[in-house]
Amino acid sequence: MRYFTLPSIILGTAISTMTFAAETETLNYNLVNVQAEATRQVSNDEMHAVLYIEKSNKQPAELAAQITQLMNQAIATAKKYPDVKIETGSQTTYPVYDNDSRKLKEWRGRAEINIESTNFKSASQLVSELQQNFQTQSINFSVSDAQRKKVENELMIEASKNFQQRAQMLTQAWSKTGYNLVNLNLNTNSNYPQPVMMRASMAKFAAEDSAAQNVASGESKITVNANGTIQFK
Repeated sequence: MRYFTLPSIILGTAISTMTFAAETETLNYNLVNVQAEATRQVSNDEMHAVLYIEKSNKQPAELAAQITQLMNQAIATAKKYPDVKIETGSQTTYPVYDNDSRKLKEWRGRAEINIESTNFKSASQLVSELQQNFQTQSINFSVSDAQRKKVENELMIEASKNFQQRAQMLTQAWSKTGYNLVNLNLNTNSNYPQPVMMRASMAKFAAEDSAAQNVASGESKITVNANGTIQFK
């Protein structure tokens, strides 16, 4: 029994090794990496603005009450524009000392509000009203989530077709009968413009007639990359 069992084990191991080697060779034979992409320039349809107030007072409690009142007024004003989203941002209070005596001179507070909307007219009008007490820190434009997802879904199909075209072109160039897809990765990338920084002297959105300023939102580039591996038949 011992003399017959050992050769059987050796034979079985040899067959398994040969099978594994064959599978490995099949998997790694005639592999080609392919990359393609699809890009589209999309009009920015969402406006973002950051406004802030800065106040000073010798009494911190009075300062806090003053800032709270102005912030509540801003939120109440925003209710007239239901299609504009407003939320409170960062808020800080810090002491200010005299440069010579280094004694406490006063307290200074700063509070921010963030505005977001796909309705540029309403957002501009709200910014115009709030600038009676607030200053504009920055304004920028981007593609809304809904629009971005819609475009990305379309570009995924386009990038996939471009990938297949390149794969087919390479198959013909190498005189192969066809190919199998081994793996495919689809990655999205959005290139948004930098925020438009505005000085207080330039940040007024409205003239004396309270007409909202027209805005130019620009465009963003959305790209979907398709990269993967094919195996020639």
